[in-house]
Amino acid sequence: MRLKRFDPGNIRVRQGGTGGGFPGGGGGKLGCGSLVVVVIAALVFGVDPGQMLGTLDSVQQTAPNGQQQAGLSETEVCQQNAYALEACNALDSLNRTWQPEFARAGIAFQDPVLEFYQGGTPSGCGAASSASGPFYCPADQGIYIDTSFYDTLSGQLGAGGDFARYYVMAHEYGHHIQNLTGLAAQVRSAQAQNPGSANRLQVLMELQADCYAGVWAGKNRNLIEPGDMEEGLRAASAIGDDTLQRRAGQQANPESFTHGSSTQRMDALRRGMESGDDTVCDAYFQTR
Repeated sequence: MRLKRFDPGNIRVRQGGTGGGFPGGGGGKLGCGSLVVVVIAALVFGVDPGQMLGTLDSVQQTAPNGQQQAGLSETEVCQQNAYALEACNALDSLNRTWQPEFARAGIAFQDPVLEFYQGGTPSGCGAASSASGPFYCPADQGIYIDTSFYDTLSGQLGAGGDFARYYVMAHEYGHHIQNLTGLAAQVRSAQAQNPGSANRLQVLMELQADCYAGVWAGKNRNLIEPGDMEEGLRAASAIGDDTLQRRAGQQANPESFTHGSSTQRMDALRRGMESGDDTVCDAYFQTR
């Protein structure tokens, strides 16, 4: 995908923590929207990926962490490596794509903050580690990425390519959209009132975020290159709950899904890409 170089004035970026595990010994939960590679932990430590996904997507909103290395400009943070530059280019494009849509809908828009970290970092939703993968925290409107995740995505899950990485960013941005529109709060309220529906509602949240990621690509189809769609669909398939569970040596258990099956995730991404219309993503929460 031929994205333009980011404009430092159009993005909010910061450099977060560096360290291993959960900083400060904390065990806080991440916000909704973690595009996780739990299969790695599952294969190494025998963790149930369904349980791990459920933990990561529980929202514990705490005070924003505010951690940032002083003196680093957006440009310096974005130029730390090729993956960071790609993410900043994607963030700029996402902001430019979605801000007019919010204006037309009469909804207040605030661009998210993109935070890069290594190993572990605190967030407004609790402590995070690289094992969590990229995630969005509604408490501080932050998208958190340890860019080493992209090597895992390519090397261990077979989902390489720049568009696969852009899909990750656009998916987390989709959760930001849900937060700004108030949908995320409504879903969390419904989950609290009816815990039995929590996983089903979370799956719908994840699929809608996939759809929004596709819409962004569809609205910028003039920048799409041959093979991009295939890269995105391959990534969506690789992180489907059923695929992750099978990789961990388990049978697929739909009742434990929190992100959707590979087929569902591919269909959601394809739906957004082919239409380029964000209203098609409303279908996930209509008549349900």
